[in-house]
Amino acid sequence: MSDIIYLDNAATTQTNPEVYEAMKPYFDEYYGNASSIYRFAGKATKAIDDARETVANFIGAKSKEIYFTSGGSESDNWALKATAFAKKDKGKHIITTKIEHHAILHTCDYLEKLGFEITYINVDENGVVKIDELKESIREDTILISVMFANNEIGTIEPIKEIGQIAHEKGIIFHTDAVQAFGHVPINVDELNIDILSASGHKFNGPKGVGIMYLRESVKIGSFIHGGSQERGKRAGTHNTPGIIGFAKATEIASENMIEKSEYEKKLRDYLINRVLTEIPYTKLNGHPENRLTNNTNFSFRFIEGESLLIMLDQKGICGSSGSACTSGSLDPSHVLLAIGLPHEIAHGSLRLTLSDSNTKEEIDKVVDDLKQIVERLRSMSPLYEDFVKARVN
Repeated sequence: MSDIIYLDNAATTQTNPEVYEAMKPYFDEYYGNASSIYRFAGKATKAIDDARETVANFIGAKSKEIYFTSGGSESDNWALKATAFAKKDKGKHIITTKIEHHAILHTCDYLEKLGFEITYINVDENGVVKIDELKESIREDTILISVMFANNEIGTIEPIKEIGQIAHEKGIIFHTDAVQAFGHVPINVDELNIDILSASGHKFNGPKGVGIMYLRESVKIGSFIHGGSQERGKRAGTHNTPGIIGFAKATEIASENMIEKSEYEKKLRDYLINRVLTEIPYTKLNGHPENRLTNNTNFSFRFIEGESLLIMLDQKGICGSSGSACTSGSLDPSHVLLAIGLPHEIAHGSLRLTLSDSNTKEEIDKVVDDLKQIVERLRSMSPLYEDFVKARVN
């Protein structure tokens, strides 16, 4: 067993060795700028074209509908801002949810300052978007609906196909932040009625610093980064050739082993959930009990504080998180957990453990054994827990 037990795969994943090997030649051998016209650059140009085709095939798209970006946050920003600016003459109303990643929520904040109106849809106690509320929120001036494919904190998978159909029936563009889902669950953009999709390489064993935006050919929006003519004039900047090759290789690997990988992770995930809920009292599983990412668990432990829990787990060589990696420095409780109805004091005691197919049952057993001791110790120092026990005895 390694000195480190890594259970924070929703934050980032280990780059697959095959991905690393596929990238290496484009650092030191075929390092030419793919935008150059001489033959030496042709190898990089061809590799990028092939990578685009690989990614497109993976989601049932056309290669010319795939744009390479620096990651999920850029793709989310591009999708929302460019759509808003392109469609502002039709309307300035956008619908999203209260549990989106901050790359969406903060972009919506920005657009509100520019005069756009944002409706934030509620979710139920499992984190599922309230479809009736979404339907009721649609207006004549609604130009975009953006709903994440699967939540990065609690793992709930949303009814994307139904939401996309609702959007299309009203002539509204539908975007999904699929950063947590891409490479983990099957995605076909036509079957799911998706117009724009965001994804990031490092969430499924690819490299950091590279992502994609799928943009349906019929959807006309503007550029996000201006400058050169790269990405058919829509996203300027020298191509990150090694990163693009790595993204495509990770996609290829995911297409080959997704089912086997998911089955293994689900078995391990359910084992972890069962042990925690059975052996640690006053604990709640957050997110949908079944319709969730196969590697995601999120627990709330009453009478403890999540930051202390993470520190003590880290001392035992266990890597977890209390929510999104992008807000790990915040002392505020997770906006996702508040949105599903948890009170502040319980939301503060949350722990997200996200698995990979490299984790083992032996590691999970050690994590649960250590977690039981840590929770017991932290509760023993909590006056709230002491009062709770006394009240139950009396």
